[in-house]
Amino acid sequence: MTDQSLALVAGAGTGLGQALVQKFQDKEMKAVGLSRSPSEAEGLDIRTCDLTDRDAVNATVAPLITEFGAPKIVVHNPAHLVIAGFLDTSLEDIEACWRNMVLSCATLAQCTLQPMVRAGGGTFIVSGATASLRGGGKFSAFASAKFALRGMTQSLAREFQPGGVHVVHTILDGIIDTPRSRELHSLDPSKMMKVDDLAEAYWQVSQQPKSVWTHELDLRPQSEGF
Repeated sequence: MTDQSLALVAGAGTGLGQALVQKFQDKEMKAVGLSRSPSEAEGLDIRTCDLTDRDAVNATVAPLITEFGAPKIVVHNPAHLVIAGFLDTSLEDIEACWRNMVLSCATLAQCTLQPMVRAGGGTFIVSGATASLRGGGKFSAFASAKFALRGMTQSLAREFQPGGVHVVHTILDGIIDTPRSRELHSLDPSKMMKVDDLAEAYWQVSQQPKSVWTHELDLRPQSEGF
């Protein structure tokens, strides 16, 4: 086992996921990203893994734990966005949102939380959204999964924080500045959330002392109404 601390980022696609892997790597951690799609990110350790398959996640994570010890930081960041009127939303769309966000969090948590408790603790962060708090028109599939994810995170906090694991739910209330989001939204980039700034906020919350743990953190651009 090496002395380098392990950080895992599930949902390490272009944007926030890869910015988190880079941030933890810059902090001299062994940062590993998990992504359902192959990644071409240079200089980052990102491994293809079906996050809804517990056996696949365990096959990827267990050897890392053997080599580096239980992770000090785990981030669950996958998203599956469906925007459609409810009657135009298929049951397959609803299931896909649930599997990609809720089931993937359950598989990740089952593979990491107990080792973290045994090792004395760490931080488990779940990325939420505005839809974690309120459902908008044409967001029934996405919001229902985000609501469920928030509830799961609250339950994990109550169960595992006494064992030393800091469980955090972040509400990302705004549009994250990525090439894809610039294509989808007609929005001034200065009013969008920067991935490096978000990664820094995740890092800061992971470093909080036990006497002042944040469970839920909302992050939004200065220009965002709420």
